[in-house]
Amino acid sequence: MSVSRRAVVGLSVFSLCLITPSRAQLIQVKTLPLAQGNQYQIFPSANLGMASVSIALADSALDPFVNPATGSRILASRFFGTPTVYTISQGTGGGRSLPLALLVRHAKWYGALSLAVQQVDPSRAPQSDGGVFVTDLPPPPGGGPFGSSTVPTQPESESHGNQFAFASIGRRMPERHLSIGASMLWNGLHAVDGVDLLYANSRRLEQSGDAVDLRVGALKEWPADSGKGGGARSLQAMLLHNRFAATHTVTYADAIWNPITQQFDEQARIEHNEERTNTWGMQMNYQIPLAAPGWRIGWLAVANRASHPKIPTYELTNVPAIPRDPGYTHAFNLGMGVSRVEGPARFGIDLIYEPISSYTWADAAVPTPTAAGDTIAPGGKTIENRFRFSNAWFRLGVEQPVKEGAPTSFQLGLILHPIDYRLEQQDNVQLTSRSVRATWWEWTPTWGLSYRQPRFELRYQGRATKGAGRPQAQIFFGDIRALSAAGSTILAAPTGPLFMTDVSTVTHQISLSLPLR
Repeated sequence: MSVSRRAVVGLSVFSLCLITPSRAQLIQVKTLPLAQGNQYQIFPSANLGMASVSIALADSALDPFVNPATGSRILASRFFGTPTVYTISQGTGGGRSLPLALLVRHAKWYGALSLAVQQVDPSRAPQSDGGVFVTDLPPPPGGGPFGSSTVPTQPESESHGNQFAFASIGRRMPERHLSIGASMLWNGLHAVDGVDLLYANSRRLEQSGDAVDLRVGALKEWPADSGKGGGARSLQAMLLHNRFAATHTVTYADAIWNPITQQFDEQARIEHNEERTNTWGMQMNYQIPLAAPGWRIGWLAVANRASHPKIPTYELTNVPAIPRDPGYTHAFNLGMGVSRVEGPARFGIDLIYEPISSYTWADAAVPTPTAAGDTIAPGGKTIENRFRFSNAWFRLGVEQPVKEGAPTSFQLGLILHPIDYRLEQQDNVQLTSRSVRATWWEWTPTWGLSYRQPRFELRYQGRATKGAGRPQAQIFFGDIRALSAAGSTILAAPTGPLFMTDVSTVTHQISLSLPLR
């Protein structure tokens, strides 16, 4: 699947942007190369500028927010302030977050608390340098083909806010070399970046919803082997449950012929799209030191089982709306990593294979005749979509002091994320089927700079994701009856092209860490 003004194969869009700040525990499923901002980068991280390598290399700042049991590695209580800003090129979106976090340790107990507020700007379709593409088509003033209108003529321009709250608690059992912990993350959501672009030609979108993420984790660390230079063996295990619920209130403008004025009037049409996803997941991470000083190797296994009681009926230009709920997804991460730590210098590599299978379908609301003369009873499947993904992740990162003994270090990293899937779609109404394969690459260079002193630590880290795009909106001229029918349920397989423009998503994060005495 290519982007940058080339036609993308028309598909029923199925993009489940699961709400999670973590790295792999909740696996994202998307069938469209849609560029989205890193709006969930709300926790401090020591490895962000190193491509977020994690399988064989600990992240002293982020790990306690991912697996609550790893809070036992906190050496002292600390306060974090982590303002984060992301922008999407060509003026197509952006956002700002202000998270504050505490990592606390007292005797055998430890915990974390984080609060964050966020503003997300409305997404905008990129302006095309060729062809007839615009973001909206307002009625011309006075005497044009359109008469009265009660619909906003421009998309909403105000930013919307989100809120986040996180809390965790855990306890060490040193006699067993074991730690356990539990955490809860709540998200109050009024803007998920990029979602408004999935409703083509809408005049307004209001998002409201929340997500709750519950986790229970355990960490087992064996005594260090004096013959190994990389520390002790460790095993992490975690179970999670994530519930995401959102409602999209979408305002469209329908052209209605007014026989009195002999003009087309615009009339508002409001649709309510619900999105519901319930996910159960588990993760295992095992690390062992190697004989060479400072070297470690690790293995990762992640499994998700998600059910989708409601999937929004997105409307993209030239891709008719196809109901496709309910459904379910099985997703896995199988990975291996290698790292080396020598004083303040660190190095890590992660290799992950990501197979995913997803099955969604549309239910008949009323008795539906088929092309063969049969009838599908209410509740029967009218369209079935089977997705098979074979994705991968490659992460490479390094941290090095600017000179020996200096308090300043720099980080560099690279993330490669190839996405490859096949869609097998069966239309039980028209008795047709088709098979489509799509593939694209997303790649992310990362960088960072840190300054450490006994009384504080200051970090700047950044990343730029490329290889994805934003959909353009296309003006369509045709019979008004075809326009008015666009709001109805269309069960035919999508056939038209979708035009995308390459954009880059750039994230900047500054993290200030202060010890609490």
